[in-house]
Amino acid sequence: MRIFDPHIHMTSRTTDDYAAMAAAGVVAVVEPAFWLGQPRTGPGSFADYFDSLVGWEPYRASQFGVRHHATIALNPKEANDPRCRPVLDLVPRYLAKDGVVAVGEIGYDSMTADEDDAFTRQLAMAVEFGLPALVHTPHRDKARGTARSLDVVAESGIRPEYVVIDHLNEVTVKAVKDAGCWAGFSIYPDTKMSPPRMVEILKEYGLDRMLVNSAADWGKSDPLLTVRTAEAMREAGFTEDDVDRVLWRNPAEFYGQSGRLDLTDLKPADGTYEGSSILRGGS
Repeated sequence: MRIFDPHIHMTSRTTDDYAAMAAAGVVAVVEPAFWLGQPRTGPGSFADYFDSLVGWEPYRASQFGVRHHATIALNPKEANDPRCRPVLDLVPRYLAKDGVVAVGEIGYDSMTADEDDAFTRQLAMAVEFGLPALVHTPHRDKARGTARSLDVVAESGIRPEYVVIDHLNEVTVKAVKDAGCWAGFSIYPDTKMSPPRMVEILKEYGLDRMLVNSAADWGKSDPLLTVRTAEAMREAGFTEDDVDRVLWRNPAEFYGQSGRLDLTDLKPADGTYEGSSILRGGS
């Protein structure tokens, strides 16, 4: 089994997580830029973070044979902080880099005017760079936030097949499918979606333009819940081809629209250098 997790925050995970993921068949990931929990105080903090997403983290993943790509954006929560908004002028520099396969996470946290502005400007960047867009739906008032997100996407002129509306549930999936966008689902231990609920959605809405992710971060989350979803699909009668479609071919199709996706086999890199457990300063 091979699995492509299309939304996981590996910056917050350990090397043991990478090892467990690779052993379970998770051999490709996309890491979206997101809020780190501790508020950032200016564009310099973002520049260092973006540099790690396109430099250090792909190398760290390669030690375990995992292909790592990133999405870049000013996230919705920090779009409300005037200290962070100048990051919008920094984002295009990173959207031109290899390994960046989408603009994201963009969208809504509290549905403020500043979030509207950041969302609209970054959708325009996606159109300019010919990249897909990863849209975060708010955890509060999700139905209204999803509806508003679809309105902004429609107004932007971006093609719907270039957009994934993420963190969906049973209430919001139909509107996203009807709009022609990709539907993203985050599988969590206690909140958001569970493998059994995800299976029921796949039964009702089919496999087309469906993305299943773990969205694992610093909180209570599990980078192997994509694997658990694959197991639940089999138990529910889905075929191996169905599992491969949802957990490999679908994310490959969506992010492949960037023209930058590399899913060739990757042998684990040597992670030592002169006795150090982490290669430093190049090989």
